[in-house]
Amino acid sequence: MGNRFQLTDRFADGAQYIGGRLRPGTSGDEHSVVDPATGESVYTYTLASTSDVDDAVAAAREAFPAWAGATPGERSDALHRFAGVLAERAEDIAHVESLQCGKPIKLSTEFDVPGTVDNTAFFAGAARHLQGQSAGEYSGDHTSYVRREPIGVVGSIAPWNYPLQMAAWKILPAIAAGNTVVLKPAELTPLTSLMFAQAATEAGIPDGVVNIVTGAGRTAGEHLVGHPDVAMTSFTGSTPVGKRVAEIATSTVKRLHLELGGKAPFVVFDDADVEAAAHGAVAASLINTGQDCTAATRAYVQRPLLDAFVARVAELMEMVRLGDPFDPSTDLGPLISHAQRDRVAGFVDRARGYATVVTGGEAPGGELKNGAYYRPTLIAGAAQDSEVVQSEIFGPVLVVLPFDGDDDGLRLANDTPYGLAASAWTRDVFRANRATREIKAGCVWVNDHIPIISEMPHGGYKASGFGKDMSAYSFEEYTQVKHVMYENTAVVRKDWHRTIFGDR
Repeated sequence: MGNRFQLTDRFADGAQYIGGRLRPGTSGDEHSVVDPATGESVYTYTLASTSDVDDAVAAAREAFPAWAGATPGERSDALHRFAGVLAERAEDIAHVESLQCGKPIKLSTEFDVPGTVDNTAFFAGAARHLQGQSAGEYSGDHTSYVRREPIGVVGSIAPWNYPLQMAAWKILPAIAAGNTVVLKPAELTPLTSLMFAQAATEAGIPDGVVNIVTGAGRTAGEHLVGHPDVAMTSFTGSTPVGKRVAEIATSTVKRLHLELGGKAPFVVFDDADVEAAAHGAVAASLINTGQDCTAATRAYVQRPLLDAFVARVAELMEMVRLGDPFDPSTDLGPLISHAQRDRVAGFVDRARGYATVVTGGEAPGGELKNGAYYRPTLIAGAAQDSEVVQSEIFGPVLVVLPFDGDDDGLRLANDTPYGLAASAWTRDVFRANRATREIKAGCVWVNDHIPIISEMPHGGYKASGFGKDMSAYSFEEYTQVKHVMYENTAVVRKDWHRTIFGDR
């Protein structure tokens, strides 16, 4: 199937990137990167031990003073060079991303890689704009100003669904602000994170500023989060794992940033363009085979449009082309693993007992039988409190439910523990404004669902976590804010001293 890269030679020195070079892990436990389109192993490596994590943190700690002391212009120049190296290697990186994840090559080449290059270029510029509040005499007798300072060593954990982009989202704002980073990618998909770190070194970013440890969550991940020399933890992943990360991080009083699960509502009001909404729903529910925490998962459709919407979405889903990720015509690749495919199938099979599977709901056979494929699936007739409506499935599954008045639609949209993303579909500006105000989510699109841009923040409400990736808002996560105050009068005895001792 398609074009395959030989990775054994490329990563012959191991899957740990510490102090500017690849090296093997020392845990003694081997792990294979598996092509989910074929079920075949494409690269086997030794996982990181806690000792490897210690070495990576030590490298980051050693590199921190010089990197933090670099001027904003120097960090900016390095990041501009970084963006250039990534752009030069875009095709190579896209192929490796598709190989380890099963992403259609058109998604890797038109979304994941260019988005990462753009994000790098954005933070190259943002590095020069770490500004605090302007100086002023707020007390009358003092001049105050605010400094933004880097925190130190950041320990980040990234998921398997967007390994390249998540590495960038974690690393770029941290290093633009002057921090150093140890990133633990998912064991399933470490390869483009390693390529990202190599590109950073080749762009002239000093050794130790960006480090990668590829190990198991229970060992390397937990050790990284609890490490006494790690000043901050940034985690993207499921809400249950995020709770565990928070327990460990808070025990050492670390700065914590969590981007967790989602169950995004897709609210279609009765004045919406049904054709546009149907196309948007298919694209937004199937992106990355539905393995996207912002993917549309719950379509609430006002009752007059319900039948037309269901029929059109089903028709469009049946046109989606499953196939070899390296075939440019492939629309939908496999899920990340057979285990994930079986998990998704379990949700759908249980739903048959209380809802209707309108289309999909099965794994394809034939040439795709060895891969972790699952057909685009549309479910109708489920109750609001049912499993497929309330739980994160993380697969190519969209559930459609009706609503009547606007109050009902917005209430249902907010009726899950999550609050990462949502969309509202309407021609009425007042309805749109109300939806954007009242839906509790970190991002609300109007008449679209999924697009992201480097200049705008990404992050959730409620059980979807807290803190922001991307944009200048991410510097709120990766900097310390310090108030500096100068006394201006040169008076020995200040008037306020009398409240402590003596008289006026």
